[in-house]
Amino acid sequence: MLKLDSNQWNSVYNIFSFGLVSMLATTIYTLVSQQRVLAKYRSALVMSSMVTFIAGYHYMRIFNSFNEASSNMTVNISGEQGSFNEAYRYVDWLLTVPLLLVEVIAVLALAKSVSRSLIMRLVPASAAMIALGYPGEISNTQSTQILYGVLSTIPFLYILYVLFVELTKSLDNQPEGVAATVSRLRLLLVATWGVYPISYILGMGNGMASAQQFVGVQVGYTIADILAKCVFGLTILKIARMKSAAEGMADVH
Repeated sequence: MLKLDSNQWNSVYNIFSFGLVSMLATTIYTLVSQQRVLAKYRSALVMSSMVTFIAGYHYMRIFNSFNEASSNMTVNISGEQGSFNEAYRYVDWLLTVPLLLVEVIAVLALAKSVSRSLIMRLVPASAAMIALGYPGEISNTQSTQILYGVLSTIPFLYILYVLFVELTKSLDNQPEGVAATVSRLRLLLVATWGVYPISYILGMGNGMASAQQFVGVQVGYTIADILAKCVFGLTILKIARMKSAAEGMADVH
């Protein structure tokens, strides 16, 4: 059981609420923006909407789990029935991270052989990253946390490397004005994904996490999710609109 002070409890409550509404709002916006891009880029927006919709559903479950596990600002994180369920995040990531990777590939409109090769490499790597991170997340032993943190970092770095390289290669094939946005997308990718391991490290230590660690991890993961799913998805929409305009589509307001 963790005893949070009023500021800590409110911080977690409010960040979960903010995460939930951010996912829902982004889902609606990307859905209604389908007709603003050419048909060949709409699959990227569909996947972006799926990412934030799935994340929104899981944030609703996380939000409810936090409320159910709380009593007088004391949070049950014992892992028993009725305690705060961290597994919702990992189920969410297992579903949304592969979709997020595929949406990037879709908006670049690469050759089919290249896209297929990237999907075959990145989707299994993303599943391995999530699966290897979870045992460390739920462990109360620092050595176990370090072991699985290192193991999950291997596919994590591989994914970032492959995407960064492929995004760089695609710059020469992008329409005028789009290359700069794709270039910024590379930096956004590294910056947003980099928040996840930092949040993981914040929760490390022997024994049950402290109140400060719990708050740091939940706030960190939620901010990372908003950046990696909402902000990233809106950037994908921007690229799709710019490429559509460059290929002759009239701007639709």
